[in-house]
Amino acid sequence: MKEPLAYMRKAQGSWEKRILKSLNSMCTELGIPLAQKRPVSEQKELLNKWNEMGTDEPDLSLFRPVYAPKDFLEVLMNLRNPNYENGEQPSFRNHLGLIQVPLKVKDIPELKEDFSELGLNIGQLGIDDSAQVPPEFFENEHVRVGQKVLAEQDSAAAQQYVRQGCPTALRADLWALILNISNQPEDILYYEQLKSNVIQHNLLVDSLIYKDVKLTASNDDYYFVFEDYLYQVLLCFSRDTSVLEHFTYSSATPPKSYIRGKLGMEEYAVFYPPNGVIPFHGFSMYVAPLCFLYHEPSKLYQIFREMYVRFFFRLHSISSHPSGIVSLCLLFETLLQTHLPQLFYHLREIGAQPLRISFKWMVRAFSGYLATDQLLLLWDRILGYNSLEILAVLAAAVFAFRAVNLMEVTSLAAAEAVLADLSTLKVMPLLQIFLFATVT
Repeated sequence: MKEPLAYMRKAQGSWEKRILKSLNSMCTELGIPLAQKRPVSEQKELLNKWNEMGTDEPDLSLFRPVYAPKDFLEVLMNLRNPNYENGEQPSFRNHLGLIQVPLKVKDIPELKEDFSELGLNIGQLGIDDSAQVPPEFFENEHVRVGQKVLAEQDSAAAQQYVRQGCPTALRADLWALILNISNQPEDILYYEQLKSNVIQHNLLVDSLIYKDVKLTASNDDYYFVFEDYLYQVLLCFSRDTSVLEHFTYSSATPPKSYIRGKLGMEEYAVFYPPNGVIPFHGFSMYVAPLCFLYHEPSKLYQIFREMYVRFFFRLHSISSHPSGIVSLCLLFETLLQTHLPQLFYHLREIGAQPLRISFKWMVRAFSGYLATDQLLLLWDRILGYNSLEILAVLAAAVFAFRAVNLMEVTSLAAAEAVLADLSTLKVMPLLQIFLFATVT
């Protein structure tokens, strides 16, 4: 269903205009067309080095990301529901965070119920010292059940199963089962068609993709080895018109471009880029962790596309959906304000609103912040619960875990320094302690 709240639709519309303005001004400044056919020599060259595009060093110094997460956060902070302008809703008036829209978010008792399989007395992968059951016994049994679920090819059972985490050896197959990806010959053919579209036409967004990979994944200790995969997947993704289908239930609208001289004439309009998604700073990090699981480009591609149209698009569009980024921000702030009020007030007083730090984690679903094994355990749960709410819970749990140090900081920079490195964190104990050991 499209976004029901008019003010959210309006805000998303004006945000899209800003992105397009940024893209168009870059076009004009650099004198580069949005799309052009590649000369035959260039097509041949690209085809030859398709598997080692990372070695290509085009000059990207003039390109800049269309926007970064912090630009997006500024927009979300200015969101207001015009019906509540006069503060008619007393319960909402005491929300002291940056997000000022009255959406209903869950409290800890509701989250406990929703995430009951993360309970302290239930076996989990990713927890070393579960008191009830020796970890190796639980793991062996869990692997056996996982193999059975795979043998039966039952998608719903797989989704239920991964709520307790995926054994590493089964994860790729279980995720594919949950996402209904089978990589049939026609899927491989479709991927090859997208690839030939990349070879034939050069799009301005290609340079944005290159630039993003260079700025993020290429500098990441875990992901730099996958640079070529990232280019392949993201360049094909930008040409995939099947991605447009998700706009029927996204609050966003795909941008249009008009054939030169025909501005405003609908019969001369095309979606640009063809998939309707303009990449932003950090976009390639949605793909990077999947490269650990899938080495077959067409399968990797399909898994990413399905993850995007089910989940990731919600992290960069303005909506009232419970898994949308606005609700996640509000859930995060509400959890902190309710359960760690002293910490929340302290950070707010020193000008270090917690959301300014956690926003970038949530927008990227923690990709690039957690160690990969921990990130995949987190994404198991996103798939298992078919929800992104766990991102907000984890962000709050990280603040709870580092609360003692954070109570001593006196500036935003110092608070950021305390939370600069999340690569040693263990996701599952953090979530369990926060949800099930917090006194409510």
